[in-house]
Amino acid sequence: MVERMTSKERVMMTFDHEEPDRVPAWLGASPEFRALMIDHLALTDDESLSVRLGDDFRRVFATYSGPDEFSPDRHLSPNATYRTPFGVERTGYGYGMPITHPLQQATLRQIHDYPWPSPTWMDVSHIRAECEKWAGQYAVLGGDWSPFWHDGIDLMDMAPLLYRMVDEPEAVDALFSHVVDYYFEVSRRIFDEAADVIDIFFIGNDFGGKTGPLMGEAMFRRFFLPHLKRLIDLGHDYGLRVMMHCCGGFAPLIPAMIEGGLDGLQALQPSARGMEPARLKAEFGDRITFNGCIDTQYVLIEGTPELAAKTTREVLDIMKPGGGYIASPSHDYLLPETPVENVLAMYAAVHEYGVY
Repeated sequence: MVERMTSKERVMMTFDHEEPDRVPAWLGASPEFRALMIDHLALTDDESLSVRLGDDFRRVFATYSGPDEFSPDRHLSPNATYRTPFGVERTGYGYGMPITHPLQQATLRQIHDYPWPSPTWMDVSHIRAECEKWAGQYAVLGGDWSPFWHDGIDLMDMAPLLYRMVDEPEAVDALFSHVVDYYFEVSRRIFDEAADVIDIFFIGNDFGGKTGPLMGEAMFRRFFLPHLKRLIDLGHDYGLRVMMHCCGGFAPLIPAMIEGGLDGLQALQPSARGMEPARLKAEFGDRITFNGCIDTQYVLIEGTPELAAKTTREVLDIMKPGGGYIASPSHDYLLPETPVENVLAMYAAVHEYGVY
């Protein structure tokens, strides 16, 4: 067994597909669920929860400091609960659902002339100090979330966007180019400020549904992979690993993601088509790091502590050999309907059975 490591050493060794002292653990949870856990465990703050559950990761964010009319939470319309960087208001739980699609019928000229946000509106000045308070102990996630596929849907609506990939590909190219230009520059500013104290560029785009990818491989390679690779190359230029959150059954797209240089995939829903842990490990486990696979819906939400512990051990037995695996729920956002006892049982099993 390897001598006990810091969280950062453990995670980086895992990304190198080597076996550290134990499988790293990741805690992705909604603020509401984290508050429930803090209360249940009689803890004092958010950091104490991460320490209690053995979370090997910490995360930093740029903060908005631009005009009020583009703010995520100021001067919203009635019923709106959030505004995206691209001016789309949303309503509902969390980030909600889009209320309007301002570029649904836009011409190519109108897409170029749209009031795209300025990357300078995101304040990065505090990020170095936040990273340094962890003194190199944890694997730090940084960079902008960059959900350009979701933003394209918000701006143009999903069906029109898909039709225009066939009928007007130049309009879709322009749309994604403007969106990714913004995210690229925000992350570049973050990395210029603090790349030496950040370890992983963490991004997110959901390319899968329950029964398979939301687009074919040819369409993915044509419209999405070039933009994804642009972000991956940015992270690599600063010496960072790049990991992407992606929900659903997107296994047919993983080879293209690997070709694009992606280092890690997070979430990995085992109940989605083609996402069985054993299959993922056998087909791709030596080429990309997997983070997730412990079922959120049927095990952590609907199951018992005993089932959570049993399932966690089964996933560890499959995924941990040879490194390249980070243990976590199969979503990045544990919801408040998840029984706290099930989550505690999962993390206890990770620490008991995840030792190499």
